Amino acid sequence: MNADYSELFNGIESWFARFISVPDEADLSLLTLWTVHTHLAEECYTSPRLLIDSTMPGSGKTTVLDHLSRLAHHPVQAASLSSPALLTRLLDKGVRTILIDEADRSLAPDKQGVGDLIAVLNSGYRRGASRPVLVPGEGGTWIDKEMSTFAPVAMAGNSPKIPEDTRSRCIRVLLMPDLEGVAEDSDWELLEDEAGLLRDQIVDFADSVRDDIRGMAVDLPDGCMGRSKERWRPLKRVAVAAGGHWPNIADELIQRNMAEDEAYRDAGLVADPPGMVLLRDLSAVWPDGEPFVTTDSLVSQLIAHNPQYWGAASAYGRSLTAKRLASLVAQASKVTSIRPGGRGKRGYSAAHLTPIWLRLGIPLYGSGAPG
Repeated sequence: MNADYSELFNGIESWFARFISVPDEADLSLLTLWTVHTHLAEECYTSPRLLIDSTMPGSGKTTVLDHLSRLAHHPVQAASLSSPALLTRLLDKGVRTILIDEADRSLAPDKQGVGDLIAVLNSGYRRGASRPVLVPGEGGTWIDKEMSTFAPVAMAGNSPKIPEDTRSRCIRVLLMPDLEGVAEDSDWELLEDEAGLLRDQIVDFADSVRDDIRGMAVDLPDGCMGRSKERWRPLKRVAVAAGGHWPNIADELIQRNMAEDEAYRDAGLVADPPGMVLLRDLSAVWPDGEPFVTTDSLVSQLIAHNPQYWGAASAYGRSLTAKRLASLVAQASKVTSIRPGGRGKRGYSAAHLTPIWLRLGIPLYGSGAPG
């Protein structure tokens, strides 16, 4: 791939900069890559959900959706989604970009039926995902039909309460009010033709690189794996196809996102499953160099290390016990306690747990200091 399309991408980024106020200008690059990827979603295989976030109203979330409705692939604006069936029927004739406004209301956890909608949004980030839907058949009957759920999705809201499994599929753009009046007004009566020309250029680019994007091998920063890889590889592929400095921009965005994720975990803002918390805390309290530690010793050390999670005041309602520890460890890792030589107290082997810690990216043998 020798063509350099970086000027086109620079132009898209400049377009967003004219109308959208962000505290971090890197988010304009993120909007650029995400917008273009919607035209290559099938070739990219996965499609990260775009979370357009703000801490207060009047920050320009609807403005971003308005621009995406002009530049993204076959968009449909859905201020309110009434059912999963409606969403799948929208996708029955091909991939569309779903734009959801007021996600803090339309995807509120206590709203009836939102669980099924979330399930569709979660499954539809990967090509080939589908959902059975009842459709009219002959003679007034209803028949099952598998309908695609795959689609790029942008969700805008004021700090929406999105489930962790959905948030893990998202990349986030943060908006703030333009109190200084720097951003231009999006007067579509005047901008419609200009936006149309820019969209045509994006479509031409997508058509010219479509065969190259499918299955493209790209280098990702160290640590970008699992769900993070599924989020970012599509945008890195688009950045590589753009050429110029855009691959480096994509890497910087990925590294920034991984740092944010780490900061969220350190601050306790990401709710890991109990098994993951346990495995991380086990590594933190494990005595350096010890090949075997008894279950009773681990229980007492875990309670001292993380009393809010494992102590009597935990959400579970009582302190961790040896029985519950064994159940959680087995569930999270399939590692069971042992009794070396068939004698003495049961406990755990570092040799059995170390491969699990390495696979999950958990640092080995922490300080054991209370956390």
